[in-house]
Amino acid sequence: MTRSTRAPRGRRIPVALPEESRSTAWLREFRPSGFALGVLSLVVGALVVLAPSLKNFVEQRQEIARLEEAVREAQADVDELEAEIARWDDPAYIEAQARDRLYYVFPGDRSYLVVGDDGLLEPSDDLPISDQILTTRVDWLRSLLDSVYEAGLTELSPNELDESGQLDSPRLRSDG
Repeated sequence: MTRSTRAPRGRRIPVALPEESRSTAWLREFRPSGFALGVLSLVVGALVVLAPSLKNFVEQRQEIARLEEAVREAQADVDELEAEIARWDDPAYIEAQARDRLYYVFPGDRSYLVVGDDGLLEPSDDLPISDQILTTRVDWLRSLLDSVYEAGLTELSPNELDESGQLDSPRLRSDG
């Protein structure tokens, strides 16, 4: 039998280890006490308990900021409406609105309203769509000159012309 080369139990053999860094040496020597572990567990427990409340606090602050912005916008609208109300205290503004919106005129004024002159072109189904240039069926220049001559050379008064229907245009209406 062969003899083993083991060292006896009581005898130690030195082994060369690499040199430790400062942080490794500190961690190796760190021995937390029971008090430190208790404080650490209290801090972690407080974070677990307070985290939902902190989340609610941040959400509520964001909601408050959003509502304050809505209040500022509403206040701007109220200020604008109050300025509009203040304009209605001016008689000239009221007169202008009555003339523009309701087509009111003072007694003795003559107002002409062009019917169908809203600025919008209405599509017409009875006109054919063509890629060629169409000629007009009415000589508008001749009609214009006839109208000018008739208005300038007639002996009738405006009331008589209105009654006879000679200068009755469907696009003009007289109010007053």
